[in-house]
Amino acid sequence: MKPVPPRMISVPPGEFWMGENNDDKFANDTERPRHLVRFSRTFSLAAHPVTVAEFLLFRPQHPDPGAPDWPVALVSWIDAVAYCGWLSDQTGRPFRLPSEAEWECAARAGAATAFPDGDTLAIETANYFYSEHGLKIGPGHRTPVGSYPPNALGFHDLHGNIAEWCADLWHPTYDGAPADGSAWLAGAPSGRRILRGGAWDYLPRLLRSSWRDALEETSRRDNVGFRVACDEPAHSNHAASIF
Repeated sequence: MKPVPPRMISVPPGEFWMGENNDDKFANDTERPRHLVRFSRTFSLAAHPVTVAEFLLFRPQHPDPGAPDWPVALVSWIDAVAYCGWLSDQTGRPFRLPSEAEWECAARAGAATAFPDGDTLAIETANYFYSEHGLKIGPGHRTPVGSYPPNALGFHDLHGNIAEWCADLWHPTYDGAPADGSAWLAGAPSGRRILRGGAWDYLPRLLRSSWRDALEETSRRDNVGFRVACDEPAHSNHAASIF
């Protein structure tokens, strides 16, 4: 069966401030220094993460026990890159993983606060498990993509549900980070790749737009997945405007 291309949302050229949010008590040095990123090109990002059903078309024996409409998990960064290559071959479109800057730009949706709607995150707006007081308040598992409201650009699940691989290598601070929105692939040992967005079993502080972490690119976790990006916007269903 041929895959159905994902619904893509185009983000036009512009600029945004990446990194630490003002007066954010949970910010740390990995989110500093806050810096201006300018995109000179349009990029497109999938409206939701790759689902179990979508990934099984690529790898039918993938051992994810989740429902077909859940975001796929147990995928390494290497698996995610391989999926992008397969999807490109199947569709003729240049799919890839997003850069960390592209991911954060989409997650912020024009906001300078910790979350797109302010400095707190209501349980009705994202899938996470624990409150900041350690109480179990979420469903405790992945949920179907699109179950929670989209942000101002139309993206679902950028906060919670599944942590998402980005193309970049891990750097412990933003000193020397690219200012053009491209993936940061120089100046770091190979092997650890960026994760963004937090997951279903996290505290809300780890779902902030500026939060970042990394894993070895061979790692597979039950709370880690990905979504695809594309440099070719002609097939997108929605053109966002945030700048």
